[in-house]
Amino acid sequence: MDYRTVVEAVDYDKAREVITSFIRDYAAGARGVVVGLSGGVDSTVATALAVEALGRERVLAVFMPSVYTPPEDERDAYEVAGRLGVELLRVDVTPIAEAFARALPGYSPEDRIAAGNILPRVRMTILYYYANRRNLLVLGSGNRSELLLGYFTKYGDGGVDLLPIGGLYKVQVREMARRLGFGWIAEKPSSPRLWQVHTAEGELGAPYEVIDAVLYALFDRKMPLDEVRARFGGVADLVINRVRANAHKLKPPPVPDLSSARRDV
Repeated sequence: MDYRTVVEAVDYDKAREVITSFIRDYAAGARGVVVGLSGGVDSTVATALAVEALGRERVLAVFMPSVYTPPEDERDAYEVAGRLGVELLRVDVTPIAEAFARALPGYSPEDRIAAGNILPRVRMTILYYYANRRNLLVLGSGNRSELLLGYFTKYGDGGVDLLPIGGLYKVQVREMARRLGFGWIAEKPSSPRLWQVHTAEGELGAPYEVIDAVLYALFDRKMPLDEVRARFGGVADLVINRVRANAHKLKPPPVPDLSSARRDV
């Protein structure tokens, strides 16, 4: 079993139908959705399916570059928005993130995780500003791989109202992009762009083709851990450890049980 098994495990026409119906039903009480369009494959697929579900008039896209955003991402975001016919706003998050840094006692750019996570949290705030102003829902672009791995910023890009492609692994999102006519986007290396020379697979320690095969074996095939380890070697432990360490990101904050302290009144 390899990534091709994962790619072939989905009926893409049916998945497209299910996802667009999900978006349509969930957004029924709102004027539409707002999505952060980065020029990457996940946000491209999410935006395209939202347009298919709701129509272009009910989809607002926001491109939010930083100092780490390469020119090709901006070019691709505008190309995607143009093809889909959606309104695209551009909000540069660099001055906002820099203001945060100046205001934070003890701020250190050397702590890449803490400093880098400011960017997706700023972007989340921007998206919810437009959601509030226009009565929209924030449509996220997290995929199944990222959700299971916890590879997202808590209350950053994880702060959304719905996750329409959250049931698709990364390699499946890429295949969906090809089928939607965005093949060149599907071939781009994935990157959150939180610091210089930042790639998702570099940070994760393995390519998505292998990671997704491990996740599929664990969560869809329900293979025993020993068998997964024997088949995938060290990558299996890398994936398992990340899943366990980040499981809290998928849960609501814990609340103490006060049942013993309640009184009948």
